[in-house]
Amino acid sequence: MTEETLIETVENQIVDGEPKKVKETLMRLVMTGTPREEAIQWMACALAIEVSDIMKHGASFNAKRYDQHLDELPNMDWLED
Repeated sequence: MTEETLIETVENQIVDGEPKKVKETLMRLVMTGTPREEAIQWMACALAIEVSDIMKHGASFNAKRYDQHLDELPNMDWLED
């Protein structure tokens, strides 16, 4: 999945309001001074972890882990795992 596709997916999640945590995370990041475009890119990184796990291991989408990664933004220590 390309970066552009991940960003488009995050944008669609925001519009759809599902998962709820995506819109909440965007609002939190923007309200604390993060430019919207940068916040969306960070959120796409959190989504990429889930997509990668699905593609590499045939795992199911882990909504709980996705939410946790969104909660941790802007800290992205989980990228090192």
